[in-house]
Amino acid sequence: MGKGWFSDSGNGDDAMSYSDYLPEEIESRGEQIYDEHIRASVEAGNEGKYVVIDIESGDFEMDEDDLQATKRMLAKQPGAVLYGLRVGYPTAYTLGGHTATHEQ
Repeated sequence: MGKGWFSDSGNGDDAMSYSDYLPEEIESRGEQIYDEHIRASVEAGNEGKYVVIDIESGDFEMDEDDLQATKRMLAKQPGAVLYGLRVGYPTAYTLGGHTATHEQ
């Protein structure tokens, strides 16, 4: 991983917290990990499922229920900095209307 993704907090826990990242950094790192390491293995047959990524380890969980994927990820990596997305959609959520797929 690139320089700056971990920080020595002095307590033996080198992982950074959400407050150490700008929202844009979380999004950028999450998208990069998805595009480079996850997309090819999950896109076929999983449209509409949620992917939750630990942006520090690259580990991920996928589920039809975003909350379940998040809970599993946090059980494996407590305190992880997470990024979520929906397979085959430009956004994970909408406010009213409908969610367009990449094909629309």
